[in-house]
Amino acid sequence: MIYEPLRSAQFVVRELLLKADKHNVSLVIGVPKENQKVEKRLAITPETTILLVESGYQVVIESKAGLAINYSDRYYSESGARIADSKADVFQADIILKISPPTYEEVAMMKPRSSVFSFLYLHLISSETLELMAEKRINALAYELIHDDNWVSPFVTAISEIEGACSISIASELLSSAHGGKGILLGGVPGISPTEVVIIGAGVAGTVAARAALALGAAVKVFDNDINNLRKIQHELGRTVFTSTLQPNVLRNVFRSADVVIGAMQYVNKKDLYRISADLIREMKKGALIIDLRMSHGGCFETTMEACLPGHPQVFERFGILHFCELSISSRVARTASIALSNIFISIFSAMAECGGIGRLARFDIGFASGFYMFAGKMVNSYVANHFNRPVNDIGLFLPGL
Repeated sequence: MIYEPLRSAQFVVRELLLKADKHNVSLVIGVPKENQKVEKRLAITPETTILLVESGYQVVIESKAGLAINYSDRYYSESGARIADSKADVFQADIILKISPPTYEEVAMMKPRSSVFSFLYLHLISSETLELMAEKRINALAYELIHDDNWVSPFVTAISEIEGACSISIASELLSSAHGGKGILLGGVPGISPTEVVIIGAGVAGTVAARAALALGAAVKVFDNDINNLRKIQHELGRTVFTSTLQPNVLRNVFRSADVVIGAMQYVNKKDLYRISADLIREMKKGALIIDLRMSHGGCFETTMEACLPGHPQVFERFGILHFCELSISSRVARTASIALSNIFISIFSAMAECGGIGRLARFDIGFASGFYMFAGKMVNSYVANHFNRPVNDIGLFLPGL
């Protein structure tokens, strides 16, 4: 299983890489600087750069790309990377590692038949960008679409753990008087009713958020459309957690007394999309707080969907309810998130070196192959194809040796 190094110490990963087939990997990995006003995370750290170079890759980093995670160009240079002053130089690499999806201007700088890896933020991808990708026969991979042997995305798991923990810290901060909140403590104090935290979505982010809220003494209620997820979270956290499916009447009663509502539903590759209606939010008590962890996929609430539009404030009030809607909450702890992402890339690129390239790894590993929404310029993921109303193809038709 490719992603087992996630559970290993870094020296174990180093040993795996040194054993990898080093004969002429010769692939160039380019890491451009993100728009650091909205995205501070970076795909790889200097520690990961060392391991990639040792396994035979060349790494090109755009100058000042690592400043947002407190790594200077010198750190990357001493790790074996080449520092490029020109963004166009970076986009001439064989593989581009990004966080945000590529823009039209970035794809225009890419050479034909190259590959770009990023998160899948559909509202940031334009049809014109996809057309240019098709014309240049680009391979485009989304981290959320990759899965392991258990059909779990290691990238989603890592980021969800961080976002779930961050959401409770943010809730505690915004409920305080110092930030215009109701002036209540997120937790339990003798003689005072505990804060009520409602979580929509019993996945990894919801579980971590619930555990953190319970540790502070809050009363936690979790909703999900999947009874198996509810069964799992109750098993992990104990009977003190109230769980329910998305029953309208139950939701309405709970929302009326909630102090904090956290949206953590998963939408990628899902047929059914559940969003909380504005009518429910209108019935919440004044001064309550909504935190949406799924802004990158369109939002969990009707009142947060518009916050996906460029220029919309990340914190705003609607119906007397404070809304917190950052595109990526894990970008608030960008260094931690970047290290978590880097740990996964180590195993992926080690496997790629052993297999002899992207195409061969996709041929032998269905979990990796599932990460592509475009391969050789052809749309190969039905979830993305349906969103843009484009025809979809079987990726197996384009893989070497098939």
